[in-house]
Formats: sequence, structure tokens, C-alpha cells
Amino acid sequence: MPLSPAQQTVAESTKRFRTLITGRRFGKTTLAIREMARYASKPNRTVWYVAPSYRMAKGIVWRKLKHRLQDLRWIDKVNESELTIYLKNGSEIALKGAENADSLRGRAIDFLVMDEFADIDSEAFYEVLRPTLADTQGHALFTGTPKGIGNWSYDIYQMALEDPEHWASWQFTTLDGGFVSADEIEEARKLLDARTFQQEFEATFVTAGNRVWYAFDRVHNVQEYRGAPPQQLAIGMDFNIDPMSAVIFVREGDHVWATDEIEMYSSNTAEMVAEIRNRYPNIRPERITVYPDPASRQRKTSAGGVTDLSILQNAGFVVKAPNAHNPVRDGVNAVNSMLCSAGGLRRFSVDPSCKRLIECLERHNYKPGTTVPDKDSGYDHLTDAARYYFDYVWPVRRDIKPQAPQRWGHSIGAN
Repeated sequence: MPLSPAQQTVAESTKRFRTLITGRRFGKTTLAIREMARYASKPNRTVWYVAPSYRMAKGIVWRKLKHRLQDLRWIDKVNESELTIYLKNGSEIALKGAENADSLRGRAIDFLVMDEFADIDSEAFYEVLRPTLADTQGHALFTGTPKGIGNWSYDIYQMALEDPEHWASWQFTTLDGGFVSADEIEEARKLLDARTFQQEFEATFVTAGNRVWYAFDRVHNVQEYRGAPPQQLAIGMDFNIDPMSAVIFVREGDHVWATDEIEMYSSNTAEMVAEIRNRYPNIRPERITVYPDPASRQRKTSAGGVTDLSILQNAGFVVKAPNAHNPVRDGVNAVNSMLCSAGGLRRFSVDPSCKRLIECLERHNYKPGTTVPDKDSGYDHLTDAARYYFDYVWPVRRDIKPQAPQRWGHSIGAN
């Protein structure tokens, strides 16, 4: 089965888990059939193709798969009702729908294709299909068009950055596939809105355009901290019962790394202090500076009646907080300017171990139609903790002081 250069790149990879994000009509079905046949060519293998629904699996690949295997003269028998093909070498290829994920339990699979996986519930893979690959050390191919950064397909796509030993990812446009002409794609560009075209033809993980931390880019801002063990720490802290949150920073010159994160549910400030001491027993308290929510001056989360700020000070930490909240927008601008300045300089990096902070930086949005960050999503606590630090240490300063409104009047004089 001939493949385009882009398809061939994916087919030649030996990684156990491969993720292919493409534009429409790239030719991923052709690639999937080729890969299923390749794995099933070995004796006594079980190969599954899983689509969002049983009807989609049948409509997308069943006829083409049968014809391909008939041409190869590999087929022993076909079960039309169960969409399963049994081969002469003892292998089988079955097509499944993910709308009833529990029905997929129990089998050991050697090779799995999840097509249009962004439209499949993530639990179908993590809780049902992933265990089926364990006994066989089976391989998997994820294919589909992107559905935005908030979809689990984006997390799967990013696994190649977190675990390059076992994962590989590719992103190809429709044009890269070689099956659709440039003229046809240009016609689609004229008919579709920009967001839809970017997603469906350019295979871009687009968002609604209302990200709070728009300057964050996982490729450029997620960098492993490889400096010396720190002798002092800066900690941004947000006070909530569910959860209390803290981001631990290490600074080298004008560059800052987030190296650790803490989320504690049903907790209080005293327990947060204990957790920090347990994690960093070799750093003296006076070398730990906390930048908390300014409300810590009045807020109390312990039964003793002392404020959160006092608890931090009594623990020996240096505490720096303004007397009142600065405008949220100023803090947001301070963080974004560190993530990427107007000149393209990135001075804020996040260690890959801070998985929750990375998720929050990518997914925290403004409420629709407003400039108010969404506080109901759960993505705000760690980013608020980071914001308190940057707003204090790296504030956005205005070049021109705002002037008080002037009162205009008219003077009447004799001519």
C-alpha cells in the first residue's frame, strides 16, 4: 500500500505509542489500514480499530479494510455482524465503537488504533483500553483532527515531550497528505471562518481566543530546571480551603523557574507550612520568601485566631505582600510579560514536573465576553499563586502616571 512521505514518516516510527494529528482528508484511514495489516501479518495477533461509534467504525474503514485483505488473500473468514476479520495465520482484526466503553473490557490487544480519538471519552482509553495493552506490551496509534487545547487529545499529543522514549507525535496539514490540491484547500479557506479552517485543515490546536495566560507556550516555556540545588526559595501562595495552593520558584539572574507545586485540599495555612518544611528540610526558613494573597493580612484559617500572614511569619519565613490587592489585570500582564515579552524574550520557565500548573496555564480562560478570569473552572488557584509572586517581584510599571480628571470651564471677560 503506497504511502505519502508524511504517512511514511509515521509508519517507520518504532515508538510504542504514536499520535497523528492531521487536517481533514490527510489519508489517515489509509495509514491505519496499512498499520493494522502490518501488525496482523504476525501470527495470532489481536488488532482493534476503535472509533467514536460503531456506525462510524463501519462507515470509515470496514469496506476498505476487507478489500485490502482480500487483495492480499489473507482472509480465513469474515463476521459481518461483529465487524471482525479472521486471518489464515490466526490473527484477527476487529472494529469497535467507543459509545459503550465497558463492552471493550477483557481482551488482550496487540495493536490498537483509536481514530478521531478527540471525540472519544478519555476514560475509554485510560480506564478500559490502556489495560488491554499491558499483558501484550501492545502498541497504539492515535489519529484524528484536533479539538483544542482543552481536549484530552492535546494531552496525548504532548506525551512525546514528556516521555520521548515511548511516545512520538506528528502534526500534518491536509496539504501535507498529498491527497487534496492546494486550489481545493484555498477554496475551503474562503468559505470557512479562520478558527474552523485552522482546526480542520491546518491541524491546529485552536482555542476560543480568551486564554488568560496567552503568552504560555508548552514547547518554549516548559523547560527542565538543571541548575544547582537551590539555597533559597520564593513561594507564591493562594489561600483556599479546596485547595490551598503554592508554586515554588527558583531564580537565576533574570530568569525564573517554577520547580514545584503544592495543592492541599481541606487544609489550612499551618498544614501548608508543615508541607513546605517536609519538602525542603535543608533550606533554612529565613531563606524562604513567601508572596501570599494580600488578603492573608486579615484572613484566618486556623482555630487560634491568628492571621495567615502571622502563621507564615511565625514559621520563620520572610513574607512579602502589598497592603491591598493590585488590579488583577496588572498581575496577569506581569506573568504574561515574563512568559514572553513583546520582544520575544522568555524569562519564566516551568519544570515538566509541575503538571497541574502547566494545565492551568493552558486552560484558564476569561469568562465569555468579559475580561474577568473564570474562577469556577478550578484552573485559577495555582496561577493566582504564581501571579502574587510576579506581581510583587516583576510588576508591570506604567511609564506615565495617570492624571486626575481635569475640570473644564469657561472664563467670561470684557472685550
